[in-house]
Amino acid sequence: MITTYPASSRHSGDIGWLQFNFSFSFADYNDPNNMSFGPLRVFNEDYIQPGKGFGIHPHRDMEIVTVVISGELAHEDNTGGKEVLRVGEVQRMTAGTGILHSEVNPSSTEVANIMQLWFLPEAKGLTPSYEQKAFDQNAMVNALLPIVSKSIQGESITSIHQDLTIYLSKPEAGKTVTFNQAPDRKIYLFVIEGDITLNDSNRLNRSDAARITDVTELAITSENGGKFMLIDLP
Repeated sequence: MITTYPASSRHSGDIGWLQFNFSFSFADYNDPNNMSFGPLRVFNEDYIQPGKGFGIHPHRDMEIVTVVISGELAHEDNTGGKEVLRVGEVQRMTAGTGILHSEVNPSSTEVANIMQLWFLPEAKGLTPSYEQKAFDQNAMVNALLPIVSKSIQGESITSIHQDLTIYLSKPEAGKTVTFNQAPDRKIYLFVIEGDITLNDSNRLNRSDAARITDVTELAITSENGGKFMLIDLP
């Protein structure tokens, strides 16, 4: 089953320095029927104004992945992690027993557009850690590029503590990308830019999403060219 969620279905708001979009219950948005999808607990798309951001704040027992769509994001935490996250780079953070960090847009002129994903870990009380990696943007053209995966070895970040794989893909106009899913697993798909059609019948546009179950073969096409994230979940 493919259930689509238009961008307008998200819980959105604007508090001046931050424009936020929550795909699942988060902060002041609480919907008991929309708490998670498998271990995917949070999927937020944020726009952070220049020089603004989230000051030092705590996290615990969560796997957090951050991807920058445009602009930059400066990260600093109490494990010693201190980096600027740019387009083409991915950050993985294990909050575990507890971590403190800040996330700020370091630019004085450009808005930062980011996606942040939280996953329930396979175990609690893990040692906090941080990792960041750059990926070849050309490797995702008409292909699925694994950027975070517990099971796929190679270039992806493999230290995530959950049985999942996050892919990025950029199908060109008229091209098709396919994904074969194992039985009893789930797929979460989010359109980052352009347009996407799933199995010739479900068209998605910018910031639309799909939650997919009981589908073993997925054909992902784009009429005008697009970019999407696909998450293989237990």
